[in-house]
Amino acid sequence: MSSFLRPAVGDAVEADAGRIAAQYRAITSHLAIAPPVSVVIPAMNEAENLPYVFKTLPDWIHEVVLVDGNSTDDTVTVARELRPDVKVVKQVGKGKGDALISGFAACTGDIIVMVDADGSADGQEIVSYVSALVGGADFAKGSRFANGGGTDDMTPVRKLGNRLLCAIVNAKFGARYTDLCYGYNAFWRHCLDKITLDCTGFEIETLINIRVVKAGLRVQEVPSHEYLRIHGVSNLNAVRDGIRVLKVILREKGVRRAERRRTADFSVSVPRGGLS
Repeated sequence: MSSFLRPAVGDAVEADAGRIAAQYRAITSHLAIAPPVSVVIPAMNEAENLPYVFKTLPDWIHEVVLVDGNSTDDTVTVARELRPDVKVVKQVGKGKGDALISGFAACTGDIIVMVDADGSADGQEIVSYVSALVGGADFAKGSRFANGGGTDDMTPVRKLGNRLLCAIVNAKFGARYTDLCYGYNAFWRHCLDKITLDCTGFEIETLINIRVVKAGLRVQEVPSHEYLRIHGVSNLNAVRDGIRVLKVILREKGVRRAERRRTADFSVSVPRGGLS
């Protein structure tokens, strides 16, 4: 009788293995994951760059969320031609921060990756970010200055400004960043429940970096190489945007100081023996 049962048992085991395998996406020959990955790409008039950006995205990602900042070129048309399943979100407000916030809200994946639409980021690096997250990190922070990273697109003035702002954040918030103003990052979607995003411009990247540290989330830097923008001209202004980043840092420092004062006042006002 056992000879008749063996094939049935074998089939059941094989079926279970098939179901388990179907839950995972093979990323490399050594890594497979179950969590779906969403890639958010804010874009305004980036039709010429999207073919390069989309070409580097790995085929195992769950979805691409393109946030269109009211483009006047064929950005949306090109995106849909390249990837018919792309999820297009029309931006209502203005600014990169507003676009990212809108994109995050539209994601259905458990992991969210932020990628610029100018061709400066290599989508093949996403595997490194995802590996950091499934390995235990809450937030995978891209760094051009970590060992193995690099940049083709930073002037000496921008490098100096980034280094100074990074040093301030590390000193004031207990972070250990090697890079601050870089938009290639990834995180578990549940992190959005622990941080509030309330700025609309380029400085959103700095705000995220500060608030994940303040929330006590586990951060791991991922070496990343930034390439030159392929087509078009960047809207980045080193002085203007540097000042906006500094304002965010000072505002967050003030919030932290106020929180410490409230905690101290509470501890003084509580009578010995606790609350009744």
